[in-house]
Amino acid sequence: MVLPVIAVIDLDATAGQVSVLAVVGQLPPALLALHAGAAADRYSKRRQMIIGDLVSAAALATVPVAAALGTLTLVHLMAVAAVRSAAAVVHDAASISLLPGLVDRSLIQRSNSRIGALFAIAATGGSNLGASLTALLGPARALFGDVASYLVSAWCTYRIQARESAPAPAEGRRLWTEIVEGLRYVHGDPRLSVLTWVNATTSFALALLNTLWALYLLRSLAVSPTAFGVLLGLGALGAAAGALAAPAVTRRYGPGPMMLTALALTPLTQIPLLIASPGLTWEVVIGSALFLQLACAGAAGTTQRSISWGTSVLSHHSSLEPVKGVRVALY
Repeated sequence: MVLPVIAVIDLDATAGQVSVLAVVGQLPPALLALHAGAAADRYSKRRQMIIGDLVSAAALATVPVAAALGTLTLVHLMAVAAVRSAAAVVHDAASISLLPGLVDRSLIQRSNSRIGALFAIAATGGSNLGASLTALLGPARALFGDVASYLVSAWCTYRIQARESAPAPAEGRRLWTEIVEGLRYVHGDPRLSVLTWVNATTSFALALLNTLWALYLLRSLAVSPTAFGVLLGLGALGAAAGALAAPAVTRRYGPGPMMLTALALTPLTQIPLLIASPGLTWEVVIGSALFLQLACAGAAGTTQRSISWGTSVLSHHSSLEPVKGVRVALY
């Protein structure tokens, strides 16, 4: 939550500059996701996750240091956003593919649900802690808390006791060859292909909204940085609720109807933004809408990951050669 707050409040960024900051932060997933997924199949997943955490910690630590020296600029902030986003892609691609090596196939959906809920609960605590630290220390210095969290993450990842089954890359085999094979595999499976296109279009639409979301709330609706953090915390709490509810809802109604309902509700949650005005009442309404939006995203995302892994396992048992990079298509 802190980077856009620093841009808007401390550096007085314009709408165009905030848009560029958001775009720079969103480019690495588009450019590196397939490469990171293929790399997770080639190399140690835990090492890839630890490197991602340490790079994120180092990049974010430069912001409060530059702010203390009076040299922080928007260009610096954009560079940090790009590096942190790239490191997150490397980390997340490996973490997603590590789970099936830790649990039995029958526990995949339950595990995805619990991990999704834990991530969301952590995000809730992080957003609220970030809001508190921002109010207490200022936005830039509050990032030291984020740096500490990445270091804790690297330490926890180091302690994971799991035997990784990543095969050694075939001699002379290029990374791009494996990426293309993964794309062909996804394109050839109707379930994975549909889920990939759904994720792509939904992410594109939400990216348009999220580009100016922070600017709109902080400047047009006069939301304080502390309230902004609380709103993000409410949204993360919704993601936790959705992830925890996903297995039961899926068993009752089926994965297809559940995901279609979640997709249909998502645009409706944006209506309060169209008619909102400054004030506590509208902050509560927007927070409730964000709670519902991310509850839908948490439920759908948990189910999608379970479906993708089930598809990969079924293909493997059908004597099809496992294809590298497949899991990142859904990421």
